[in-house]
Amino acid sequence: MSSLKEIAQLTGVSISTVSNVLNGRKNVSQETRDRIMRCCEEQGYVHDASPKKSKSDKDKRIVFIFSDFDREFYLKIIEGVSTCLNENGYDLIICTNKSSDNFLKSNFARGTISLDGSLSDEFFQTVAKPEFPVVLMDRVLDNVNKNTKSVVVDNYPVMCQLVQSLVDRGLKRFGFLGGQAATLDNKERFSGFMETLQANGIAFDQSYYYHGNYREKSGYQAAKLMILSNDYPEVLVCANDNMAVGAIKAFEEHGISVPRDISITGFDDSDAAALAGLTTIKIPRYESGFLAAKELLELIKGNVNRDTVKIGASIIWRQSVRS
Repeated sequence: MSSLKEIAQLTGVSISTVSNVLNGRKNVSQETRDRIMRCCEEQGYVHDASPKKSKSDKDKRIVFIFSDFDREFYLKIIEGVSTCLNENGYDLIICTNKSSDNFLKSNFARGTISLDGSLSDEFFQTVAKPEFPVVLMDRVLDNVNKNTKSVVVDNYPVMCQLVQSLVDRGLKRFGFLGGQAATLDNKERFSGFMETLQANGIAFDQSYYYHGNYREKSGYQAAKLMILSNDYPEVLVCANDNMAVGAIKAFEEHGISVPRDISITGFDDSDAAALAGLTTIKIPRYESGFLAAKELLELIKGNVNRDTVKIGASIIWRQSVRS
């Protein structure tokens, strides 16, 4: 595990600059902030801003858990979490699921925010306690536990809007590239996709459902399968940007033009989506992180309200869809 000094050396800044970023101070440029946060995640650096190690320190520590395969996606979310916690005098510990067992304990921290689909519902039901509440950003727990709260993207209505707009453009032969099937995001996005097609009397050919895992490579491979079979839809709706970008790369390598030959959409509005000219759905990531932290602090105060907080999203139209 790297030290603060090593992070400073790797990013070419001073130790004080690294400290300012990790403590949520605003006197550092966004470019430098992103570079430092990315380096910390790559090096497995766990930040604990508290200089003292007394028993009461845990009362001001919050743990954020995330998957480690798409770190760029998390930077804005982490910034939102950090800003809210810093404003309220809390310290932030950032870790992946590989090290989460070391930190998800009530004698170490006061609560946790999780955005990691690899950890089970049962795990969080066990972990969540009055002295250690949990906010989940990727699911809604079926079993009632007053020590948990969900802050999630409102996937369904915006996916309905996207598909309806595609139908209104005259597109009729649809494909869907899904992510991990069990995730709430994938279920809601596919549900909005299917129900909008049904409402328009458009039958969906199940052979045009392709399975991915949210990574770019899986999108590339799905597109390669379509190319090999010489059978692809008019429009491919992807459950996230990574897979959509991978699909675009595969099609373009084989001389299949986007959007002339096939239209493609994504979900997330990542930096890669903008570079690829990808039509997508924008998630307010900074705001979602801030709200997740705010809801956790309410649970810590004992203000129990288990109503799920749903974050609105919006469509960003770019060149990857035929006009």
